[in-house]
Amino acid sequence: MTVATAAPAASALRPRGRDRAVDLVRAACILGVVVLHAMMVGVAVPDGAPSFVNASDGTWWIVPLSWVLQVMPLFFVIGGFSAATAYRRSRERGSDAIAFVAGRVHRLLRPAIVTIGVVGLLLAVLATAGVPADLVSLAGFRFSQPLWFLGVFLVCQALVPALLRCHERAPLLTIGLLAAAAAGIDAARLVSGVDALGFLNLAFVWLALQQLGFFLADGRIDALSRRTRVIAAVGAVAGLAASFVSGIHSPDLVANINPPTTALLLVGVAHTALFTLLREPIARFADRRAVSSFTDFVTPRAMTVYLWHMPVLLSLAGVTAVWGLSTGLPLPAIGGPAWWLTRPAWLALALAATAAVAITAARIEAAAPPAPTGSPRRVTLAVLAGTSAVALLLVVGTTVATAAIAVALLAGALRIASLPVPARVGVGQRIGGSFVDGVQVPAPVAP
Repeated sequence: MTVATAAPAASALRPRGRDRAVDLVRAACILGVVVLHAMMVGVAVPDGAPSFVNASDGTWWIVPLSWVLQVMPLFFVIGGFSAATAYRRSRERGSDAIAFVAGRVHRLLRPAIVTIGVVGLLLAVLATAGVPADLVSLAGFRFSQPLWFLGVFLVCQALVPALLRCHERAPLLTIGLLAAAAAGIDAARLVSGVDALGFLNLAFVWLALQQLGFFLADGRIDALSRRTRVIAAVGAVAGLAASFVSGIHSPDLVANINPPTTALLLVGVAHTALFTLLREPIARFADRRAVSSFTDFVTPRAMTVYLWHMPVLLSLAGVTAVWGLSTGLPLPAIGGPAWWLTRPAWLALALAATAAVAITAARIEAAAPPAPTGSPRRVTLAVLAGTSAVALLLVVGTTVATAAIAVALLAGALRIASLPVPARVGVGQRIGGSFVDGVQVPAPVAP
C-alpha cells in the first residue's frame, strides 16, 4: 500500500468534530510564545533613567529555552491541518476558494486593526506626556517585531486553496519543491554571506511547514508505522545537532527565525512526528477539566492573545520602570539570582494581564464576518493590502504615523474582502441584478 492510497482509509476514521489534541497543542503554542517573549523582557533604571533590553541577549539560558519554546514550526503545521480541514468542509457545503480566503482575511485582520490602532494612540499619548522619543520609538519597534507572524500567516492561509490542490495532485513533489527551495535559499545565504537573502524563506520555510500540516490532515502521517515516525523524529533532531556542530545553524532556535532557516523545518518534522506518536495520550489529557478549560479559553482567542501579549508586556515593563524610579528601590539585576527568583511572579502577572485583555478584546475576533466578496481580484487586493500594512510596521517601525497608515490599509483590506453593500433604490426601480424591499441585490460577480 502506498502512502497516497493509505490516506483515505486513515482520514476516514478521523472524527468530523473538533480535534481536541490539535486544539490543545495550538493553545500550548500560543502559551509558549507569550512565555518566551515575557522571559526576554529586561528592565533596569541605571543612573535614574529607564532602560529596556532583551534579557536573553548573550545569555546561556536562551538556547535550552528556545529548544522547548520554539513552537512556531508546529503552529504552522497545525495551521495547515486546520486550514485543510476547514477548506475541505467548506467545499462540501458548496463554498469556493474566494469565500474561504475572504473569511481568513477577516479572521486575521479584524483583531489586528484594533490592536494597531490602540497602540498608535498609546504611542501618541506617550509622546505628548513627554516620554523621551527614543523610548517611544523602542516601544513601537518591540511591538512590531512579533507582527511578522500576522503577515506571513495571512499569505500562507491565502494560498491554502491553491497549494491544497497541488497537494492533492502531487503531495510529495509539492512539499519537496518547497523544502528544496528553502534549502537553496539557506545555501545561497551561507555562500554569499548576504543575510538578506534569508528573508526569502519567509515564504518557503513556512509554506513547507503548512504543507506538512496537509499530510497531517489527510491522516498520511498517522498511517505511517510508529517505527517510521520515531526514525523521522530522531533523524530530524540528529540533523539539527549536526547543523549546530557544523555551524550551519545557530543552536539558538530563536535566532533561526529571523531570517527563517531550514532548522525550523527539522524542528517541525520532529514536533509533528512526536505529536502523532503521542496523539492519544494528548487527547486524553485534553479531556481533563482544567486542561479543557484552558483550551476552550485560548482557542477562540488565539489571534487576540498573540496580538495583545506584546502591548501588555511593554506596559508591564513601563510600570516596572516607573515603580523603580518613583520608589528609588533597585530593580533586580537582569540575569542575577534575584531576577530569576522573581520570574515566576513576573510570568504569572504577564499571563494574567494578557488573559484579562483578551477577554475583552476577543469579542472582535469572535464576531461573525460579513458576506465575502466573490471577486478574485478584490480578495487578492485585500491580502496585498493586509500584508503591506504589516510590512510597513516591520520595516519602518510602529509610530503614530505608520500605525495610522496601517489601520487605513487594514480597513481597506476588510472592506474590499466583503461583499459590496448594495445601494438603496426606490421601490419598483431597477438598476441591475434584482431588488428586495427597495434594496438592490447586485448581479453575480464573474470569477
